Amino acid sequence: MLRLSLVVCGRRVAKRFASSFSSENNLPSNLLLPTNLVDPARLKRPPPSPDCSLPVLRTCSAVVPSHLTPVHTWVETLEKQDSEPLGVAHLHPDVFAVAPRLDILHTVETWQRAYQRISHANTKVRSEVRGGGKKPWRQKGSGRARHGSIRSPIWRGGGVSHGPRGPTSYYYMLPMKVRVQGLKVALSSKMTQDYLHIVDSLNIPTPDPQYLLDLIKQRHWGQSVLIVHIGEEFPENILQATASLKTVNLIPLIGLNVHSMLKHESVILTLETINLLEEKLLWHDQRYTPLYPFKLPYSDFP
Repeated sequence: MLRLSLVVCGRRVAKRFASSFSSENNLPSNLLLPTNLVDPARLKRPPPSPDCSLPVLRTCSAVVPSHLTPVHTWVETLEKQDSEPLGVAHLHPDVFAVAPRLDILHTVETWQRAYQRISHANTKVRSEVRGGGKKPWRQKGSGRARHGSIRSPIWRGGGVSHGPRGPTSYYYMLPMKVRVQGLKVALSSKMTQDYLHIVDSLNIPTPDPQYLLDLIKQRHWGQSVLIVHIGEEFPENILQATASLKTVNLIPLIGLNVHSMLKHESVILTLETINLLEEKLLWHDQRYTPLYPFKLPYSDFP
Protein backbone atom coordinates (compact mmCIF):
# COMPACT_ATOMS: atom_id res chain seq x y z
CA MET A 1 0.00 0.00 0.00
CA LEU A 2 2.82 2.35 0.86
CA ARG A 3 4.62 1.53 -2.39
CA LEU A 4 1.47 2.26 -4.42
CA SER A 5 0.94 5.64 -2.76
CA LEU A 6 4.57 6.59 -3.41
CA VAL A 7 4.21 5.70 -7.11
CA VAL A 8 0.99 7.73 -7.52
CA CYS A 9 2.43 10.69 -5.61
CA GLY A 10 5.63 10.56 -7.64
CA ARG A 11 3.70 10.59 -10.92
CA ARG A 12 1.71 13.65 -9.82
CA VAL A 13 4.87 15.53 -8.83
CA ALA A 14 6.57 14.62 -12.12
CA LYS A 15 3.52 15.72 -14.11
CA ARG A 16 3.33 19.05 -12.27
CA PHE A 17 7.08 19.61 -12.68
CA ALA A 18 6.89 18.87 -16.40
CA SER A 19 3.89 21.14 -16.89
CA SER A 20 5.83 24.06 -15.42
CA PHE A 21 8.14 23.94 -18.44
CA SER A 22 5.36 23.50 -20.99
CA SER A 23 3.53 26.25 -22.83
CA GLU A 24 0.36 25.71 -20.81
CA ASN A 25 -0.32 28.46 -18.33
CA ASN A 26 -1.32 27.00 -14.98
CA LEU A 27 -1.94 30.32 -13.22
CA PRO A 28 -5.44 30.86 -11.82
CA SER A 29 -7.71 33.23 -13.70
CA ASN A 30 -7.45 35.96 -11.07
CA LEU A 31 -3.67 36.19 -11.60
CA LEU A 32 -3.76 36.37 -15.39
CA LEU A 33 -3.36 39.76 -17.06
CA PRO A 34 -6.63 40.80 -18.73
CA THR A 35 -6.52 40.77 -22.52
CA ASN A 36 -7.78 44.33 -22.75
CA LEU A 37 -4.62 45.53 -20.95
CA VAL A 38 -2.29 43.81 -23.41
CA ASP A 39 -1.56 46.06 -26.38
CA PRO A 40 -0.22 43.89 -29.22
CA ALA A 41 0.29 46.95 -31.43
CA ARG A 42 3.22 48.06 -29.25
CA LEU A 43 5.10 44.89 -30.19
CA LYS A 44 4.75 45.19 -33.97
CA ARG A 45 8.02 46.98 -34.68
CA PRO A 46 11.13 45.38 -33.20
CA PRO A 47 14.20 47.50 -32.41
CA PRO A 48 16.42 48.28 -35.41
CA SER A 49 18.90 45.63 -36.39
CA PRO A 50 22.59 46.40 -37.04
CA ASP A 51 22.11 45.86 -40.80
CA CYS A 52 19.09 48.18 -41.06
CA SER A 53 18.73 49.86 -44.46
CA LEU A 54 17.53 53.19 -43.03
CA PRO A 55 20.13 55.93 -42.59
CA VAL A 56 21.81 56.54 -39.26
CA LEU A 57 20.76 60.06 -38.26
CA ARG A 58 22.77 60.20 -35.06
CA THR A 59 25.85 58.53 -33.62
CA CYS A 60 27.35 58.76 -30.15
CA SER A 61 29.66 61.74 -29.91
CA ALA A 62 31.27 60.43 -26.71
CA VAL A 63 33.51 57.38 -26.62
CA VAL A 64 31.61 54.17 -25.92
CA PRO A 65 33.44 51.68 -23.64
CA SER A 66 34.69 48.57 -25.39
CA HIS A 67 32.53 46.23 -23.32
CA LEU A 68 29.33 48.12 -24.19
CA THR A 69 27.40 48.71 -27.40
CA PRO A 70 25.29 51.74 -28.35
CA VAL A 71 21.54 51.56 -27.95
CA HIS A 72 19.77 51.53 -31.34
CA THR A 73 16.37 53.15 -31.62
CA TRP A 74 14.10 54.58 -34.29
CA VAL A 75 13.85 58.25 -35.23
CA GLU A 76 10.29 59.36 -36.01
CA THR A 77 8.65 62.57 -37.16
CA LEU A 78 5.66 64.58 -35.96
CA GLU A 79 4.86 66.05 -39.37
CA LYS A 80 2.99 62.93 -40.50
CA GLN A 81 0.64 60.68 -38.59
CA ASP A 82 1.98 57.47 -40.06
CA SER A 83 4.45 55.64 -37.84
CA GLU A 84 7.11 54.99 -40.46
CA PRO A 85 10.56 55.89 -39.04
CA LEU A 86 12.95 58.26 -40.76
CA GLY A 87 16.13 56.56 -39.62
CA VAL A 88 18.10 55.16 -36.73
CA ALA A 89 19.77 56.87 -33.77
CA HIS A 90 22.61 55.49 -31.66
CA LEU A 91 22.37 56.36 -27.96
CA HIS A 92 25.11 56.12 -25.38
CA PRO A 93 24.72 53.05 -23.12
CA ASP A 94 25.96 54.91 -20.02
CA VAL A 95 22.89 57.16 -20.23
CA PHE A 96 20.15 55.03 -21.81
CA ALA A 97 21.15 51.50 -20.73
CA VAL A 98 22.22 51.69 -17.09
CA ALA A 99 21.18 49.12 -14.51
CA PRO A 100 17.73 49.67 -12.97
CA ARG A 101 18.01 51.13 -9.46
CA LEU A 102 14.61 51.51 -7.85
CA ASP A 103 16.24 52.71 -4.64
CA ILE A 104 17.79 55.69 -6.45
CA LEU A 105 14.50 56.51 -8.17
CA HIS A 106 12.73 56.43 -4.81
CA THR A 107 15.44 58.58 -3.19
CA VAL A 108 15.30 61.24 -5.89
CA GLU A 109 11.49 61.24 -6.01
CA THR A 110 11.29 61.65 -2.23
CA TRP A 111 13.82 64.48 -2.38
CA GLN A 112 11.91 66.30 -5.12
CA ARG A 113 8.68 66.14 -3.13
CA ALA A 114 10.39 67.14 0.12
CA TYR A 115 12.17 70.27 -1.07
CA GLN A 116 8.90 71.67 -2.45
CA ARG A 117 7.05 70.97 0.81
CA ILE A 118 6.40 73.77 3.30
CA SER A 119 4.29 73.17 6.39
CA HIS A 120 2.33 76.21 7.58
CA ALA A 121 1.12 74.58 10.82
CA ASN A 122 1.61 77.05 13.65
CA THR A 123 0.49 77.05 17.28
CA LYS A 124 0.65 79.78 19.92
CA VAL A 125 2.80 79.54 23.01
CA ARG A 126 1.57 80.86 26.36
CA SER A 127 2.96 84.34 25.72
CA GLU A 128 0.98 84.67 22.46
CA VAL A 129 -2.43 83.62 23.81
CA ARG A 130 -4.71 86.52 24.72
CA GLY A 131 -5.35 86.98 28.43
CA GLY A 132 -3.81 85.26 31.43
CA GLY A 133 -1.98 88.27 32.81
CA LYS A 134 -3.48 88.03 36.28
CA LYS A 135 -2.75 85.29 38.76
CA PRO A 136 -5.99 83.24 39.00
CA TRP A 137 -5.82 82.93 42.82
CA ARG A 138 -3.35 83.52 45.57
CA GLN A 139 -0.38 81.25 46.04
CA LYS A 140 -1.35 79.77 49.43
CA GLY A 141 -4.40 79.26 51.51
CA SER A 142 -7.03 78.36 48.91
CA GLY A 143 -6.39 74.63 48.98
CA ARG A 144 -6.06 74.49 45.22
CA ALA A 145 -2.95 73.87 43.11
CA ARG A 146 -0.76 76.89 42.60
CA HIS A 147 -0.99 78.61 39.20
CA GLY A 148 0.37 81.83 37.80
CA SER A 149 -1.66 82.15 34.59
CA ILE A 150 -4.75 80.62 33.04
CA ARG A 151 -2.89 80.46 29.71
CA SER A 152 -0.39 77.89 30.95
CA PRO A 153 -0.04 74.82 28.66
CA ILE A 154 -1.76 72.64 31.27
CA TRP A 155 -4.91 74.77 31.13
CA ARG A 156 -7.72 74.37 28.62
CA GLY A 157 -7.45 77.26 26.19
CA GLY A 158 -3.86 77.89 27.12
CA GLY A 159 -0.75 77.90 25.02
CA VAL A 160 0.68 74.82 23.29
CA SER A 161 3.96 73.42 24.47
CA HIS A 162 6.37 72.02 21.87
CA GLY A 163 3.84 72.52 19.06
CA PRO A 164 4.57 73.22 15.39
CA ARG A 165 5.99 76.67 14.71
CA GLY A 166 5.53 77.08 10.97
CA PRO A 167 6.22 77.77 8.24
CA THR A 168 8.61 74.81 8.26
CA SER A 169 10.75 73.89 5.25
CA TYR A 170 11.71 70.27 4.56
CA TYR A 171 14.43 71.25 2.11
CA TYR A 172 17.62 69.23 1.89
CA MET A 173 20.09 68.45 -0.88
CA LEU A 174 21.09 65.16 -2.45
CA PRO A 175 24.60 64.56 -3.75
CA MET A 176 25.02 65.50 -7.38
CA LYS A 177 26.04 61.96 -8.28
CA VAL A 178 22.75 60.57 -6.95
CA ARG A 179 20.67 63.15 -8.83
CA VAL A 180 22.51 62.45 -12.08
CA GLN A 181 22.16 58.71 -11.61
CA GLY A 182 18.45 59.18 -11.03
CA LEU A 183 18.07 60.84 -14.43
CA LYS A 184 20.04 58.03 -16.09
CA VAL A 185 17.96 55.32 -14.43
CA ALA A 186 14.70 57.05 -15.37
CA LEU A 187 15.77 57.44 -19.01
CA SER A 188 16.99 53.83 -19.17
CA SER A 189 13.75 52.55 -17.65
CA LYS A 190 11.67 54.43 -20.21
CA MET A 191 13.88 53.09 -23.01
CA THR A 192 13.58 49.51 -21.75
CA GLN A 193 9.80 49.79 -21.48
CA ASP A 194 9.59 51.23 -25.02
CA TYR A 195 8.18 54.49 -23.71
CA LEU A 196 11.04 56.74 -24.83
CA HIS A 197 10.78 57.98 -28.42
CA ILE A 198 13.07 60.07 -30.59
CA VAL A 199 11.79 62.61 -33.13
CA ASP A 200 13.68 64.76 -35.59
CA SER A 201 11.96 68.00 -34.53
CA LEU A 202 8.82 69.35 -32.86
CA ASN A 203 7.34 70.83 -36.01
CA ILE A 204 3.72 69.83 -36.65
CA PRO A 205 1.69 70.96 -39.68
CA THR A 206 -1.28 72.32 -37.72
CA PRO A 207 -1.98 73.82 -34.28
CA ASP A 208 -5.08 71.64 -33.92
CA PRO A 209 -4.93 69.64 -30.65
CA GLN A 210 -6.89 66.78 -32.24
CA TYR A 211 -4.03 66.17 -34.69
CA LEU A 212 -1.63 65.62 -31.80
CA LEU A 213 -4.08 63.36 -29.95
CA ASP A 214 -4.67 61.24 -33.05
CA LEU A 215 -0.92 60.94 -33.61
CA ILE A 216 -0.32 59.81 -30.02
CA LYS A 217 -3.17 57.30 -30.22
CA GLN A 218 -2.04 55.89 -33.55
CA ARG A 219 1.53 55.39 -32.36
CA HIS A 220 0.46 53.93 -28.99
CA TRP A 221 2.41 56.42 -26.89
CA GLY A 222 0.15 55.97 -23.90
CA GLN A 223 -2.20 58.16 -21.91
CA SER A 224 0.26 60.94 -21.01
CA VAL A 225 3.21 62.33 -22.95
CA LEU A 226 6.10 64.55 -21.89
CA ILE A 227 7.79 66.41 -24.76
CA VAL A 228 11.33 67.66 -24.07
CA HIS A 229 12.99 70.38 -26.16
CA ILE A 230 16.54 71.68 -26.07
CA GLY A 231 15.53 75.29 -25.45
CA GLU A 232 12.79 77.23 -23.76
CA GLU A 233 11.29 78.44 -27.05
CA PHE A 234 9.01 75.87 -28.63
CA PRO A 235 7.48 75.98 -32.14
CA GLU A 236 4.26 77.97 -32.24
CA ASN A 237 2.09 75.14 -33.59
CA ILE A 238 2.97 72.70 -30.83
CA LEU A 239 2.51 75.41 -28.20
CA GLN A 240 -1.03 76.06 -29.39
CA ALA A 241 -1.78 72.35 -29.79
CA THR A 242 -0.76 71.48 -26.21
CA ALA A 243 -2.20 74.59 -24.52
CA SER A 244 -5.56 72.93 -23.87
CA LEU A 245 -4.27 69.36 -23.36
CA LYS A 246 -3.78 68.18 -19.78
CA THR A 247 -2.06 64.92 -20.68
CA VAL A 248 0.53 66.36 -23.10
CA ASN A 249 3.08 68.66 -21.50
CA LEU A 250 6.13 70.54 -22.73
CA ILE A 251 9.31 71.00 -20.73
CA PRO A 252 12.73 72.45 -21.61
CA LEU A 253 15.78 70.24 -21.21
CA ILE A 254 17.11 72.36 -18.35
CA GLY A 255 14.00 71.45 -16.34
CA LEU A 256 13.96 67.71 -17.05
CA ASN A 257 13.60 65.78 -13.78
CA VAL A 258 12.80 62.33 -12.46
CA HIS A 259 9.36 63.25 -11.10
CA SER A 260 8.13 64.53 -14.47
CA MET A 261 9.38 61.45 -16.31
CA LEU A 262 7.75 59.05 -13.84
CA LYS A 263 4.51 61.04 -13.87
CA HIS A 264 4.13 60.70 -17.67
CA GLU A 265 3.84 57.44 -19.54
CA SER A 266 5.94 58.40 -22.59
CA VAL A 267 8.88 60.75 -23.01
CA ILE A 268 9.61 62.38 -26.38
CA LEU A 269 13.12 63.70 -27.12
CA THR A 270 14.49 65.47 -30.15
CA LEU A 271 17.87 64.75 -31.71
CA GLU A 272 19.29 68.08 -30.51
CA THR A 273 18.04 67.37 -27.01
CA ILE A 274 19.82 64.01 -26.90
CA ASN A 275 23.14 65.55 -27.90
CA LEU A 276 23.09 68.07 -25.07
CA LEU A 277 21.60 65.59 -22.60
CA GLU A 278 24.34 63.04 -23.16
CA GLU A 279 27.02 65.72 -22.96
CA LYS A 280 25.79 67.03 -19.61
CA LEU A 281 25.18 63.64 -17.98
CA LEU A 282 28.39 61.99 -19.19
CA TRP A 283 30.42 64.98 -18.01
CA HIS A 284 29.58 64.05 -14.41
CA ASP A 285 31.25 60.65 -14.85
CA GLN A 286 34.62 62.37 -15.24
CA ARG A 287 33.87 65.35 -13.05
CA TYR A 288 36.22 64.38 -10.21
CA THR A 289 39.53 62.79 -11.15
CA PRO A 290 42.53 62.21 -8.85
CA LEU A 291 44.88 64.03 -11.24
CA TYR A 292 42.75 67.15 -11.41
CA PRO A 293 44.40 70.06 -9.56
CA PHE A 294 41.98 71.35 -6.94
CA LYS A 295 41.64 75.10 -6.71
CA LEU A 296 39.08 77.64 -5.64
CA PRO A 297 36.84 78.81 -7.10
CA TYR A 298 35.95 75.45 -8.63
CA SER A 299 35.20 76.16 -12.32
CA ASP A 300 35.43 73.14 -14.59
CA PHE A 301 31.94 73.40 -16.05
CA PRO A 302 31.69 72.40 -19.73
